Amino acid sequence: MKYGYFDDKNKEYVIERPDTPRPWSNYLGSTVYGAIITNNAGGYSFYKSAARGKFLRLIVNNVPLDQPGRYIYIRDNESSDYWSTSWQPVDKDLADYKTECRHGTAYTKIKSEYSGILSETVYFVPLNKDFECWVVKIKNNSNKKRNLSCFTYTEFASHWNLQQDLLNLQYSQYIIRGRVEKNIIEASINENLPYDEKAYIKGETSTHSFISLIGANVDGFDTRRENFLGSIYNTYKNPKVVMQGKCTGSLVMGDNGCGTFQTNLDLKPGEEREFMVLLGIGPISKAKECIQEIPDVKTAKVELEKVKEYWHSRLGNLITQTPDKEFDHMINLWNAYNCLITFAWSRSASLIYQGERDGLGYRDTVQDILGVLPAIADSAGERLELMITGQYSNGGAKPVVKPFEHTPGEEKVVDDHEYRSDDCLWLFNTIPAYVKETGKLDFYNKVLPFADAGEATVFGHLRRAIEFNLQRSGAHGLACGLSADWNDCLQLGYYGESVFVTMQLRYALKEFIEIAQLLSQPEEAAWAKEKLATLDDRIQEHTWDGKWFIRAYKDDGTVYGSRKNEEGFIWLNSQSWAVLSGAASSEQARSAMDSVYEHLSTDYGIMVCAPPYQKESVEVIRAVLFNPGQKENGGIFCHPQGWAVMAEAALGNGNRAYEYYRNYMPSAYNEKAEIREIEPYVHCQSTHSKYSAMYGASRLPWLSGTAAWSYFSATQWILGIRPDYNGLIIDPAIPSDWKEFTVSRVFREKKINIKFNNPESVQKGVKKIMLNGQALEGNIIPVDLLKDVNEAEVLLG
Repeated sequence: MKYGYFDDKNKEYVIERPDTPRPWSNYLGSTVYGAIITNNAGGYSFYKSAARGKFLRLIVNNVPLDQPGRYIYIRDNESSDYWSTSWQPVDKDLADYKTECRHGTAYTKIKSEYSGILSETVYFVPLNKDFECWVVKIKNNSNKKRNLSCFTYTEFASHWNLQQDLLNLQYSQYIIRGRVEKNIIEASINENLPYDEKAYIKGETSTHSFISLIGANVDGFDTRRENFLGSIYNTYKNPKVVMQGKCTGSLVMGDNGCGTFQTNLDLKPGEEREFMVLLGIGPISKAKECIQEIPDVKTAKVELEKVKEYWHSRLGNLITQTPDKEFDHMINLWNAYNCLITFAWSRSASLIYQGERDGLGYRDTVQDILGVLPAIADSAGERLELMITGQYSNGGAKPVVKPFEHTPGEEKVVDDHEYRSDDCLWLFNTIPAYVKETGKLDFYNKVLPFADAGEATVFGHLRRAIEFNLQRSGAHGLACGLSADWNDCLQLGYYGESVFVTMQLRYALKEFIEIAQLLSQPEEAAWAKEKLATLDDRIQEHTWDGKWFIRAYKDDGTVYGSRKNEEGFIWLNSQSWAVLSGAASSEQARSAMDSVYEHLSTDYGIMVCAPPYQKESVEVIRAVLFNPGQKENGGIFCHPQGWAVMAEAALGNGNRAYEYYRNYMPSAYNEKAEIREIEPYVHCQSTHSKYSAMYGASRLPWLSGTAAWSYFSATQWILGIRPDYNGLIIDPAIPSDWKEFTVSRVFREKKINIKFNNPESVQKGVKKIMLNGQALEGNIIPVDLLKDVNEAEVLLG
């Protein structure tokens, strides 16, 4: 079933049916002022932290999932009929109510028509502002004069701390207070405390938020939710104030606040009226400043265009045109945008994540940086430096770095049993990628502090990361799993051994050797080569199971991922990373990946392991906590899908790499959205596998490592445009039926338009490259040959 379409020209996803299987969302704003909005105007707003700065309430796991939100109700005062400018919450019959939602890059437009009245509302956060705008247009498309009343509705949290607001009601229901001054409503919390905008996270200050109506008369107001709804048995669908057509003038003092203005409109046939709502943080004095900045609808529209220009300019550094338009939708806009949003908010703010993961998870964030390097390399570099300073002097990492509170050199070292074994090994993917993207080789020599004490060059930080894992080896000489490796459900015991992390360690040593040679440090290269040789012997002796690599050893000797196991006898990550790290011989690589295809591949993605665990004790494998075929228990965890794509591409199997990619690619489900259920324009954390009764259903959209690795694997391994220290490697691995395609890539401020021809229908292999009419040797475009704009032709064969 199809609910919408991709509008590539306007860079929007258009939802034509509002009754989507789940709310389909978008993001507004920045890391200072953030907001989530759905196709039915649900969602919430927050300042800096979704856990400690959520001033607009969302009722968690509600039905629908996204209520309350940013609503505008319309009442026909002649007929007493009423509706909302978004389909929800009033929920009019879709035979009579027509609506369209356009999710764009950091803005959303909802247009609806009911009973001859057309409404259009655009929601966005102006650049570098800590408030949002709703630009509203109401038009009378009927043939008679209409007398209407419009009502805004937002629900202010009774405390900005999520836990206090929704759980500690014996406190939070007694601290909110409302005030009204002309066209401004202020909701104050703990108003007897001093106001300090920077101290709100510690809860030692009063907090304030506001809503303002601009460009329309204020004909009434309410600031108390119970007055607006009229009864504890009324809902957002049938608020008494709207039903009766008149606000009560309530001033909240405890319980629950809201932001409701009433404005009455008389519209002749064909007449339209525009007004605006500003919603933000701060007291009435701050609201007045915001109104001065954007005093009218005309100014707001100018600011909206600035938002579009800002985001569109970030999303044009890699554009492709292939035979698969659904692939193009993702690569040219939505996957790249998804990466930028994930980079901004990590795992802290969505309809699912409600701030319980406050801050930047170390391993998540270091991987997320990979997805934004082509778009915002400078910002990515700043974030990368922040994360490097989250590494302790022993080589381990802080599990979470909180940007607004992080103090390198002064952070307390965590207990040794809290370390995760994979955290700092992701630096070996991201740091070289950053240097290759920017050409800043001297970044390796930059001195940065450790989290606790001391400092080192970036190269020194990398060595310390390797030493950390080498010093924590188990009985077989493999990397210990510590508190967890990438899979938090695989708790091996501190001295249990992770084959996946061992493969990562091998990858790290290989990268370290190359970097040492670039930096002319032969002693460092020799050290790493010796460690690599020893590790290779241990991998071959203890991890190959005949057809594939095992996943891990528990500290009591239990083996995971062996053909001898009844459950979970094969796991994905140790196969893909055996290829990516170079640990597998050519025969092992092919056998391991063929085994993945045979035992783990499904129509909707690759399962993380199989068969799922149902009999094992939770003491043996914590994945048994989940239902079979869900999440880590034999589900399709989407994060590692890109690694399998890369492994197959590295082996030259473009057909299978692309098959894997399309099987979980969101846009491939646009016309069968009832299967995946969530947004068909963004990636997600996991999908139910064939062992689940909900096979194909996907969950946790937007904020996931899937976004970065999907974009990375598609652009650098399928399209094969791979930055290197001295230029761009051209090495596609494509479906054999792709006869031609193009890629436009901005690399180190030079634009390269590349046309690929594949007359022999190969899956991999570059026969010839022409750059600006000049034939090149090999398959790399040297950066020193690039002009400002370049034309390249690549013959595959």
